Amino acid sequence: MNLPTSNIKAIFAAAFFTIALGPTETAPDFVPASEPPPIPLQEQPPPKEIDPVAPSPCGGDMILVDGDACPDAAQVCLKWIDPPPYSNLRCAEYAKPVTCKVPRVHRRFCIDREEYVQDKDSELPLVGKNWNEAQDICKARGARLCKESEWEFACEGVDMSPYPYGWKRDSTVCNFDKTNLGGREDKLHDLRAKVSDYPDCKSPFGVRHMVGNVDEWVEREGMSAPNRSALRGGWWLPGRNRCRAATTAHAEDYAGKQVGFRCCKEAPPPDAQ
Repeated sequence: MNLPTSNIKAIFAAAFFTIALGPTETAPDFVPASEPPPIPLQEQPPPKEIDPVAPSPCGGDMILVDGDACPDAAQVCLKWIDPPPYSNLRCAEYAKPVTCKVPRVHRRFCIDREEYVQDKDSELPLVGKNWNEAQDICKARGARLCKESEWEFACEGVDMSPYPYGWKRDSTVCNFDKTNLGGREDKLHDLRAKVSDYPDCKSPFGVRHMVGNVDEWVEREGMSAPNRSALRGGWWLPGRNRCRAATTAHAEDYAGKQVGFRCCKEAPPPDAQ
Protein backbone atom coordinates (compact mmCIF):
# COMPACT_ATOMS: atom_id res chain seq x y z
CA MET A 1 0.00 0.00 0.00
CA ASN A 2 1.71 3.23 -1.16
CA LEU A 3 0.48 6.52 0.26
CA PRO A 4 1.54 10.13 -0.46
CA THR A 5 4.28 11.36 1.87
CA SER A 6 2.01 14.01 3.41
CA ASN A 7 -0.60 11.38 4.24
CA ILE A 8 2.01 9.07 5.74
CA LYS A 9 3.32 11.83 8.01
CA ALA A 10 -0.17 12.71 9.25
CA ILE A 11 -1.12 9.09 9.88
CA PHE A 12 2.08 8.23 11.72
CA ALA A 13 1.93 11.43 13.75
CA ALA A 14 -1.53 10.46 14.97
CA ALA A 15 -0.55 6.88 15.62
CA PHE A 16 2.79 7.32 17.33
CA PHE A 17 2.50 10.68 19.08
CA THR A 18 -1.11 11.53 19.96
CA ILE A 19 -1.85 7.89 20.80
CA ALA A 20 1.60 7.66 22.39
CA LEU A 21 2.54 4.15 21.40
CA GLY A 22 6.11 4.88 22.38
CA PRO A 23 9.40 3.41 21.12
CA THR A 24 9.63 -0.12 19.84
CA GLU A 25 12.07 -2.97 19.60
CA THR A 26 12.55 -5.36 16.73
CA ALA A 27 14.94 -8.05 15.58
CA PRO A 28 17.59 -6.74 13.12
CA ASP A 29 16.66 -6.89 9.45
CA PHE A 30 20.22 -7.62 8.33
CA VAL A 31 23.26 -9.61 9.43
CA PRO A 32 26.26 -7.28 10.14
CA ALA A 33 29.52 -8.40 8.55
CA SER A 34 31.20 -8.55 11.96
CA GLU A 35 28.91 -11.32 13.17
CA PRO A 36 29.93 -14.98 12.96
CA PRO A 37 28.47 -16.81 9.96
CA PRO A 38 24.91 -18.00 10.51
CA ILE A 39 24.14 -21.61 11.17
CA PRO A 40 23.30 -23.34 7.87
CA LEU A 41 19.60 -23.57 7.19
CA GLN A 42 18.28 -26.95 8.22
CA GLU A 43 15.24 -28.49 6.62
CA GLN A 44 12.37 -28.30 9.09
CA PRO A 45 9.19 -30.35 8.85
CA PRO A 46 6.15 -28.15 8.21
CA PRO A 47 3.59 -27.79 11.00
CA LYS A 48 1.01 -30.53 11.02
CA GLU A 49 -2.15 -29.71 9.11
CA ILE A 50 -4.96 -28.63 11.41
CA ASP A 51 -7.89 -31.02 11.15
CA PRO A 52 -11.00 -28.91 11.88
CA VAL A 53 -12.93 -32.05 12.84
CA ALA A 54 -10.38 -33.72 15.11
CA PRO A 55 -10.50 -32.59 18.76
CA SER A 56 -7.55 -30.51 19.90
CA PRO A 57 -5.39 -32.03 22.66
CA CYS A 58 -5.48 -28.53 24.16
CA GLY A 59 -9.25 -28.47 24.55
CA GLY A 60 -11.70 -25.71 23.72
CA ASP A 61 -10.70 -23.28 20.99
CA MET A 62 -6.99 -23.69 21.58
CA ILE A 63 -4.43 -24.97 19.05
CA LEU A 64 -1.39 -27.12 19.76
CA VAL A 65 1.90 -25.56 18.66
CA ASP A 66 4.70 -28.13 18.54
CA GLY A 67 8.02 -27.72 16.73
CA ASP A 68 11.54 -26.29 16.67
CA ALA A 69 11.62 -22.51 16.97
CA CYS A 70 14.44 -20.14 16.01
CA PRO A 71 15.31 -17.58 18.74
CA ASP A 72 17.31 -15.34 16.36
CA ALA A 73 16.57 -15.18 12.64
CA ALA A 74 18.10 -13.09 9.83
CA GLN A 75 15.08 -11.58 8.07
CA VAL A 76 16.18 -9.34 5.18
CA CYS A 77 13.77 -6.75 3.79
CA LEU A 78 13.97 -6.43 0.00
CA LYS A 79 11.85 -3.28 -0.25
CA TRP A 80 10.79 -0.75 2.37
CA ILE A 81 7.51 1.06 1.69
CA ASP A 82 7.62 4.44 3.42
CA PRO A 83 9.76 7.59 3.07
CA PRO A 84 12.08 8.89 5.84
CA PRO A 85 11.84 9.12 8.79
CA TYR A 86 9.64 6.00 8.60
CA SER A 87 11.73 4.14 6.03
CA ASN A 88 12.44 1.09 8.24
CA LEU A 89 8.87 0.64 9.41
CA ARG A 90 6.83 -1.28 6.83
CA CYS A 91 8.43 -3.88 4.59
CA ALA A 92 6.79 -4.79 1.28
CA GLU A 93 8.66 -8.07 0.86
CA TYR A 94 11.29 -10.13 2.67
CA ALA A 95 13.90 -12.41 1.16
CA LYS A 96 13.46 -16.14 1.57
CA PRO A 97 14.45 -18.51 2.86
CA VAL A 98 15.15 -16.97 6.27
CA THR A 99 18.32 -18.16 8.00
CA CYS A 100 18.36 -19.19 11.65
CA LYS A 101 21.49 -17.73 13.29
CA VAL A 102 21.47 -19.84 16.46
CA PRO A 103 20.49 -23.40 17.44
CA ARG A 104 16.76 -24.05 17.41
CA VAL A 105 14.72 -24.63 20.56
CA HIS A 106 11.86 -27.11 20.78
CA ARG A 107 8.57 -25.56 21.88
CA ARG A 108 5.27 -27.25 22.71
CA PHE A 109 2.30 -25.31 24.09
CA CYS A 110 -1.35 -24.46 23.57
CA ILE A 111 -2.57 -21.09 22.27
CA ASP A 112 -5.96 -19.53 21.57
CA ARG A 113 -6.92 -19.83 17.92
CA GLU A 114 -8.48 -16.35 18.08
CA GLU A 115 -7.90 -13.16 20.02
CA TYR A 116 -9.85 -13.24 23.29
CA VAL A 117 -13.52 -12.38 22.81
CA GLN A 118 -15.81 -11.62 25.74
CA ASP A 119 -19.02 -10.95 23.80
CA LYS A 120 -19.47 -14.00 21.57
CA ASP A 121 -22.31 -12.30 19.68
CA SER A 122 -20.19 -9.34 18.57
CA GLU A 123 -17.13 -11.50 17.78
CA LEU A 124 -14.94 -8.46 18.46
CA PRO A 125 -11.72 -8.95 20.43
CA LEU A 126 -11.85 -7.57 23.96
CA VAL A 127 -9.79 -4.38 24.41
CA GLY A 128 -9.12 -1.85 27.15
CA LYS A 129 -7.63 -4.28 29.67
CA ASN A 130 -4.23 -3.71 31.22
CA TRP A 131 -1.60 -6.44 31.40
CA ASN A 132 -2.59 -7.67 34.87
CA GLU A 133 -6.30 -7.71 34.04
CA ALA A 134 -5.60 -9.73 30.90
CA GLN A 135 -3.45 -12.13 32.92
CA ASP A 136 -6.27 -12.59 35.45
CA ILE A 137 -8.78 -13.38 32.69
CA CYS A 138 -6.46 -16.03 31.29
CA LYS A 139 -5.83 -17.52 34.74
CA ALA A 140 -9.58 -17.78 35.33
CA ARG A 141 -9.67 -20.03 32.25
CA GLY A 142 -6.86 -22.22 33.55
CA ALA A 143 -4.38 -20.53 31.22
CA ARG A 144 -2.03 -17.53 31.20
CA LEU A 145 -0.78 -14.81 28.89
CA CYS A 146 1.52 -16.12 26.17
CA LYS A 147 5.25 -15.77 26.58
CA GLU A 148 6.95 -13.70 23.89
CA SER A 149 8.80 -16.70 22.49
CA GLU A 150 5.57 -18.72 22.31
CA TRP A 151 3.65 -15.95 20.58
CA GLU A 152 6.45 -15.41 18.07
CA PHE A 153 6.71 -19.09 17.11
CA ALA A 154 2.93 -19.44 16.81
CA CYS A 155 3.00 -16.47 14.43
CA GLU A 156 5.89 -17.34 12.11
CA GLY A 157 6.13 -21.14 12.21
CA VAL A 158 9.24 -23.22 11.55
CA ASP A 159 10.03 -21.35 8.31
CA MET A 160 10.28 -18.04 10.23
CA SER A 161 8.03 -16.14 7.81
CA PRO A 162 8.01 -12.43 8.76
CA TYR A 163 4.25 -12.29 8.34
CA PRO A 164 2.06 -15.16 9.55
CA TYR A 165 0.78 -15.70 6.01
CA GLY A 166 4.15 -15.36 4.23
CA TRP A 167 6.86 -12.96 3.07
CA LYS A 168 4.91 -10.14 1.37
CA ARG A 169 2.95 -7.47 3.20
CA ASP A 170 -0.73 -7.61 2.21
CA SER A 171 -3.35 -5.46 3.91
CA THR A 172 -6.14 -7.40 2.19
CA VAL A 173 -5.20 -10.51 4.18
CA CYS A 174 -5.11 -9.01 7.69
CA ASN A 175 -6.68 -5.96 9.36
CA PHE A 176 -3.94 -3.32 9.18
CA ASP A 177 -2.90 -0.26 7.14
CA LYS A 178 -6.14 1.54 7.99
CA THR A 179 -5.74 5.31 7.61
CA ASN A 180 -8.88 6.78 9.20
CA LEU A 181 -7.49 6.51 12.73
CA GLY A 182 -9.11 9.53 14.36
CA GLY A 183 -7.39 11.71 16.94
CA ARG A 184 -6.07 11.21 20.44
CA GLU A 185 -6.72 7.93 22.19
CA ASP A 186 -10.13 8.98 23.52
CA LYS A 187 -11.15 9.77 19.93
CA LEU A 188 -9.46 6.81 18.29
CA HIS A 189 -11.77 5.25 15.72
CA ASP A 190 -12.65 1.66 16.59
CA LEU A 191 -11.66 -0.31 13.49
CA ARG A 192 -11.53 -3.76 15.06
CA ALA A 193 -12.59 -6.64 12.83
CA LYS A 194 -14.56 -9.65 13.97
CA VAL A 195 -12.39 -12.65 14.73
CA SER A 196 -14.23 -14.50 11.95
CA ASP A 197 -13.24 -11.83 9.41
CA TYR A 198 -10.07 -12.08 7.29
CA PRO A 199 -10.12 -15.91 7.14
CA ASP A 200 -6.69 -16.03 5.45
CA CYS A 201 -5.03 -14.05 8.23
CA LYS A 202 -3.61 -17.12 9.92
CA SER A 203 -0.22 -18.56 10.77
CA PRO A 204 1.25 -21.89 9.61
CA PHE A 205 -0.20 -23.42 12.79
CA GLY A 206 -3.66 -22.03 12.04
CA VAL A 207 -3.59 -19.26 14.67
CA ARG A 208 -5.57 -16.26 13.45
CA HIS A 209 -5.18 -12.46 13.53
CA MET A 210 -1.64 -12.54 14.90
CA VAL A 211 -0.78 -9.30 13.13
CA GLY A 212 -3.10 -6.32 12.87
CA ASN A 213 -6.59 -6.02 14.34
CA VAL A 214 -5.50 -5.47 17.97
CA ASP A 215 -2.14 -5.37 19.71
CA GLU A 216 -1.71 -8.34 22.05
CA TRP A 217 -0.32 -8.44 25.58
CA VAL A 218 2.42 -11.03 26.13
CA GLU A 219 4.82 -11.81 28.96
CA ARG A 220 8.48 -10.87 28.64
CA GLU A 221 10.48 -13.84 29.85
CA GLY A 222 12.99 -13.27 32.62
CA MET A 223 11.54 -9.89 33.59
CA SER A 224 9.93 -8.87 36.89
CA ALA A 225 7.23 -6.32 37.70
CA PRO A 226 6.68 -3.68 36.47
CA ASN A 227 8.55 -4.68 33.29
CA ARG A 228 6.85 -7.96 32.40
CA SER A 229 4.62 -6.55 29.68
CA ALA A 230 5.11 -6.34 25.92
CA LEU A 231 2.77 -5.93 22.97
CA ARG A 232 2.95 -8.07 19.85
CA GLY A 233 1.40 -8.02 16.39
CA GLY A 234 0.45 -4.38 16.03
CA TRP A 235 -3.10 -3.19 15.46
CA TRP A 236 -5.11 -1.76 12.55
CA LEU A 237 -2.75 1.18 11.89
CA PRO A 238 -0.02 1.29 9.20
CA GLY A 239 2.63 -0.12 11.54
CA ARG A 240 5.21 -2.88 11.38
CA ASN A 241 2.57 -5.62 11.82
CA ARG A 242 5.01 -8.51 11.62
CA CYS A 243 5.83 -11.50 13.80
CA ARG A 244 9.14 -10.32 15.29
CA ALA A 245 8.19 -6.71 16.08
CA ALA A 246 7.52 -5.83 19.73
CA THR A 247 6.47 -2.75 21.70
CA THR A 248 7.87 -2.58 25.24
CA ALA A 249 7.24 1.08 26.12
CA HIS A 250 3.92 0.58 27.90
CA ALA A 251 3.79 -0.27 31.59
CA GLU A 252 1.64 -3.08 32.94
CA ASP A 253 -1.14 -0.63 33.88
CA TYR A 254 -1.64 0.60 30.30
CA ALA A 255 -5.11 -0.15 28.90
CA GLY A 256 -5.37 1.13 25.34
CA LYS A 257 -8.43 0.99 23.12
CA GLN A 258 -6.34 -0.88 20.55
CA VAL A 259 -4.90 -3.45 22.99
CA GLY A 260 -6.24 -6.99 23.36
CA PHE A 261 -4.73 -10.38 24.16
CA ARG A 262 -4.98 -14.13 23.75
CA CYS A 263 -4.12 -16.90 26.21
CA CYS A 264 -1.66 -19.79 26.25
CA LYS A 265 -1.14 -22.79 28.52
CA GLU A 266 1.11 -25.80 28.89
CA ALA A 267 0.39 -28.59 26.41
CA PRO A 268 -0.30 -32.16 27.52
CA PRO A 269 2.61 -34.55 26.93
CA PRO A 270 2.52 -36.32 23.55
CA ASP A 271 1.74 -39.69 25.14
CA ALA A 272 -1.35 -38.20 26.81
CA GLN A 273 -3.12 -37.54 23.48
